[in-house]
Amino acid sequence: MLNRRHLRVKVLQSLYAYHQSDSKDVKSHEKLLLQSIDKVYEMYIWMLSLISEVIDYAANDAEERANKHLPTAEDLKPNLKILENRFITSLKQNKEYIAAVKKYKISWDFDPELSRALFNILKNSEDYKAYLAKTDDTISTDKDIIKFIFKKVILKSSLAEQVFEDMFIFWPVDKDVLQALIAKTFKNFAYDDPAQNKLAEVTGNWVEDRDFIIDLFQKCIKFDTPYQELINTKTQNWEPERIAMMDTLLMKMGITEFINFPSVPVKVTINEYLEIAKEFSTPKSNSFINGILDKILSELKAENKIKKIGRGLIEE
Repeated sequence: MLNRRHLRVKVLQSLYAYHQSDSKDVKSHEKLLLQSIDKVYEMYIWMLSLISEVIDYAANDAEERANKHLPTAEDLKPNLKILENRFITSLKQNKEYIAAVKKYKISWDFDPELSRALFNILKNSEDYKAYLAKTDDTISTDKDIIKFIFKKVILKSSLAEQVFEDMFIFWPVDKDVLQALIAKTFKNFAYDDPAQNKLAEVTGNWVEDRDFIIDLFQKCIKFDTPYQELINTKTQNWEPERIAMMDTLLMKMGITEFINFPSVPVKVTINEYLEIAKEFSTPKSNSFINGILDKILSELKAENKIKKIGRGLIEE
C-alpha cells in the first residue's frame, strides 16, 4: 500500500507538473493528484485480473491440446486443478474486485497473446508441475502457486512489463507499491469462505492520508513565494539556475511540513525528503538539501515558528 513516503512522492510529482504547466488552477491539479493515487489502485486491479487471465488460459490450452492432430492421452485429459484454485475462485467472487473491474473497464481482449505467453512459461515450470502433482491442497498452498505466477512469471516477463509501462506512466515508480498491495492481498486471502477475504486498501487510512496530501499540496503552492525567499537567503552563493527544480520543490515541501504540520516530527520530515532526493534528484542533492534545510530549520526554531504537538517532536 501507499505509505507516507509514497504519498509525498505523489505530491512532489503533482507540484512539478503544476509548476511546469501553463494552467495554475489549483483545483484541477488537486484532481490530477487524487487521480494519480487512484491509478495505483487501478494498476493493482489490472494485475489481479492478469493473474486470473493466466490461470483461465489453462482451459484454452486444454482445448488446443485436445484438438491436436495426434493428441496424447495427457492432451485428452489434462490436469486442470488450477482452474479451481481457492485464491482465484475467491477473487472472482469478491464484490470489491468485481466492482473495480467494472469501474476501470478491465479487459485483456486488446492483448490476447499475453496470457497465452505467460501461461506457457507457467506450464513449463517445475513449480507448476509440482503444484499439479499435489493432492493435499489448502488455501495456503493454493496461494503459493499464485505468488509464483506473480513474482516469477509476470514480473519477470518483458512483455508484461511493456504492457504495464504503456498503460501506467508511473509504472517504474509505482511498481514497488503494486508488489506491496499484492503481498497484502495474499495475507488477506486466508479464509476458505470468500466473503471473509478482502482486497488490499490503497493506503492505511485514506481519510487521513487524503487530507495530508491535499493540505501539503495546497500549502506548498500557497506559501511558494515566501518559502522560495527563505531558500534564497541560504543559497546566495548558488546561481538559481544551478539548483535543480526537484531540489527546490523538496526543500519547499520540507519547510511546509516544518511550519504547517504540527504532528509530523522534524526528523521524520528531513529523513523522508532526503530519501526521496536519493531516488528522484541528482547524486549530490541529498547532502545539498540536508545542509540547506538544516540552516532553515535552525532559523525557524530561533524565530519560534515551529510548533509541534507532542513530546519529542522537535529537537532543542
